[in-house]
Amino acid sequence: MSKLCTGVFSPITTTFNPDGSLNLEALKENVLKYARTPLAGYLALGSNGENKSLTWDEKIEVARVIIENKAPEQIVMAGSIFESTAETISFAKEMEKLGADYITLLSPCYFKSMMKDEVLIKYFTDVASAVDTPCMLYNAPQFCGGIALSVNVINECAKHPNIVGIKDSSSGNMEKIALSAPEGFQVLSGSINTFLSCLLNGGIGGIISLANSTPEVVCRLYDYFMDGRYEKAAALNRELIKANLSISGKYGVAGVKYAMDKNGYFGGAPRLPLLPISEDGKKAIDACLEAADFSL
Repeated sequence: MSKLCTGVFSPITTTFNPDGSLNLEALKENVLKYARTPLAGYLALGSNGENKSLTWDEKIEVARVIIENKAPEQIVMAGSIFESTAETISFAKEMEKLGADYITLLSPCYFKSMMKDEVLIKYFTDVASAVDTPCMLYNAPQFCGGIALSVNVINECAKHPNIVGIKDSSSGNMEKIALSAPEGFQVLSGSINTFLSCLLNGGIGGIISLANSTPEVVCRLYDYFMDGRYEKAAALNRELIKANLSISGKYGVAGVKYAMDKNGYFGGAPRLPLLPISEDGKKAIDACLEAADFSL
């Protein structure tokens, strides 16, 4: 049985040189720094990792650097996100060879009108049946053409012995998913906006973009909750949500990476077609970080 995904995970970013090529040395340095924090691990090759902007070979190199340089106790979930079942399985097997602890699976979306429940259930269960590494569903309609996983899809997939949990990054469905999930099915929030709510409703962790720039602070929120210090948790949660609205919420990956630069990690620019953050954006995030009370 794999380790449970309890705690805070970084949806780790991919680092690039100014010319847009991979900067694997900077990625290694980031991972080594994160390895000294309380982070429980990483989601590699997700949306913050700019999955869709990477080639097959680049994805393997990024995952390799993360897996080889993490702390021994840290967990790595690796995104296997493709349109066909065959390619998803092939890549998942490559992640398995590298030693990923979990495979995360996002809905295909090119043929959006055909992605009915029965199609998605077969897609997820076919992939899970083809690998030994446990799989996590990834519910993020904003990254797959608006396709949101229904409770029916989640509960049917949860019957598969190799589908063990879900990362939910949807808006407004966290409580329903957490409360309806079968016993033992791991539910993780994909946003600081729903992290505390997820924990209150039986979830066990979160994959939080702010953990890329302020891992200790997000981990402190988790610790407050686990220790029963709910007033402290609520106060810090408000500060983190306000910061998230000004960083990831407004500026996306470019904002996340700039906040990393400000806090001693290598963020850099995203890969085109995503644009680097503007000077006005930098000033807004500077003001946000200065105003945030993360000492709570």
